[in-house]
Amino acid sequence: MSDVSSRLRIHPTQEWHDIYQPENNDDLQRFLDHYLLDKDNGWENTPKVRASLLRFGDRPAIAHRAEDNYPPARTEYHTLYLRSEQGSLTYQKPNEETTVSYDANKWEEEGAHFTYTFDKYTEILGPSKVKLFMSTNDKDDMDVYVIIRKLDINGNALLNLNVPLTKQPHGTTHDQVDNLNLYKHNGPAGRLRASKRALGQDPMLSEEQRKQQVPTELWLPYDKEEKVAPGTVVELDIPIWPTGIAFEAGESMRLEVNGHDHRLHEWADLGPLLENLNEGRHTVHSGGKYLSQIMLPLLF
Repeated sequence: MSDVSSRLRIHPTQEWHDIYQPENNDDLQRFLDHYLLDKDNGWENTPKVRASLLRFGDRPAIAHRAEDNYPPARTEYHTLYLRSEQGSLTYQKPNEETTVSYDANKWEEEGAHFTYTFDKYTEILGPSKVKLFMSTNDKDDMDVYVIIRKLDINGNALLNLNVPLTKQPHGTTHDQVDNLNLYKHNGPAGRLRASKRALGQDPMLSEEQRKQQVPTELWLPYDKEEKVAPGTVVELDIPIWPTGIAFEAGESMRLEVNGHDHRLHEWADLGPLLENLNEGRHTVHSGGKYLSQIMLPLLF
């Protein structure tokens, strides 16, 4: 019997749609035949990682591209700094301290936005993380939600179809697809309750696993509560889901910070019903001693 070695295949469509595609069933059958029936079917030549990247809009994804690891060894980790007064992300550390605030308990609120436009083809592949310096005068805690959105060259936010139009009933248009997270994806997200902000090291990891951790990994033990004194600025480190997104030159990514979850859920109108601890306004501090930032795993 052959030794089992790890393989990772990241699918570019909704999981139920993916597992019912004949080619993916055939791929799984090859795996089972090789390891359970000891068939010599070439499975050992399968790439260690097959990654997928979303293009959003109506453009097809980059599907099952062979990579050496996840994230790939050639990944570059870039830090962009928030500029509150401009609503932008920049490689330069802002010297001046500025702020932007939003109403944290209104579903209609759009939150604070920070945009970066790519000047050449760029990919985000892997997990990202955000460091935010934030305060509130209205409560002793904050629930903070972040998301990375892709924008077209005109600054319009894009959605990705989780089931391609070619696999939907003939004649279906983008606008006819239900606005549910089963069918559409608006970007990788993260969230954190400020009182649970303490970081730690996962005690289950071996020393070898610790050495293999990437710079965007975070571990929050959630084992203590540290309330936020009103008006006090606290440092929040928020992990963002792993993702794969391809950007053409002129397209942008936008980091959104808000007091509620993103707008796509399991069924329509669920969002406004979700409750959290937020009251009043939240303030994002940037520049000077408050270097709010996002770290991204980039490929060029």
